[in-house]
Amino acid sequence: MKFILQPWQLFAVILASWINRQQQDAIEYLRTENAVLKEQFGKKRILLTDAQRRRLAVKCKILGRKALEQFGTLFTPDTILRLH
Repeated sequence: MKFILQPWQLFAVILASWINRQQQDAIEYLRTENAVLKEQFGKKRILLTDAQRRRLAVKCKILGRKALEQFGTLFTPDTILRLH
């Protein structure tokens, strides 16, 4: 049995690849932006409002500790998860 790639399947693969590339570029930009913020703040403490803490905690909970440890976050995963 031979597998024949249909034109719509090829289009779907190309579209998915393009979307993935766009997402990777956005992630890379955000990582660079975080690195710049880290350089700007250095060891200074960043004060957050309660609303900002909640927003970060909700997103952190979705990603999980392991994923956050891979990123150059401004706050430690423990700090963020403690807020949730």
